[in-house]
Amino acid sequence: MLTKRIIPCLDIKDGRTVKGVNFINLRDAGHPVELAVQYAAQGADELVFLDITATNDNRKTLVGLVRDIARHLNIPFTVGGGIGSVADASALLDAGADKVAINSSAVRNPQLINDLAREFGSQFVVVAIDSRQTHADEALAAGHMVHTHGGKQPTGLHTQLWAQEVWRRGAGEILLTSMNTDGVKQGFDIGITAAVSQMVNIPVIASGGAGSMAHFAQVFRQTNAAAALAASIFHFGEIAIPHLKDYLYAEKIPIRL
Repeated sequence: MLTKRIIPCLDIKDGRTVKGVNFINLRDAGHPVELAVQYAAQGADELVFLDITATNDNRKTLVGLVRDIARHLNIPFTVGGGIGSVADASALLDAGADKVAINSSAVRNPQLINDLAREFGSQFVVVAIDSRQTHADEALAAGHMVHTHGGKQPTGLHTQLWAQEVWRRGAGEILLTSMNTDGVKQGFDIGITAAVSQMVNIPVIASGGAGSMAHFAQVFRQTNAAAALAASIFHFGEIAIPHLKDYLYAEKIPIRL
């Protein structure tokens, strides 16, 4: 059985790590390089870096900061934010990223998924999906819809249908964030995570809502998620990664210690 992965996330704004609730009310969480070094030392399986204002600011990802972080890491490193072309992705790969995450640009130009997969391989391509439950619809995971531009713009795309499309276009992984549960610390969104992870044949990273170690065990037991991502509980010292992994191991969740 494949081991489940624990992934801290660095949401970056103005060169600093930030974290909010439901994608708003951001507060400072520290310097990204210092946090990256800390998480690698603690045994994180991977690290995700998301330049959360790059798309809204109409600019590229902070390549210099990516390079600074990458030189301190010995774990896989995914970078997202403002990536709109193969050239953008190539620059991040050269700076030390192992994978790129695309979101708004994938919705705007789905062919970009195909192009990146063809150029670099599917394992390099992560499609991030920010999903909000907007209305009751039993046929489509209770009305979950895709949002872009840092969660600010609804798209009209049903989350499950979009997840299937990005998989078919060559994405190697999906980073699925529930906007409804993000930062609330009441647990991952089991419904949409289970629905998406059952419908695609690529790894799904569950994101949004972790508040306790039990929440990680729950999402791994009740869905097919391959990994769980969290931010504030790690940034603010509420849960240490080694303690979380020891807990999951004791709960018989396959985990790399």
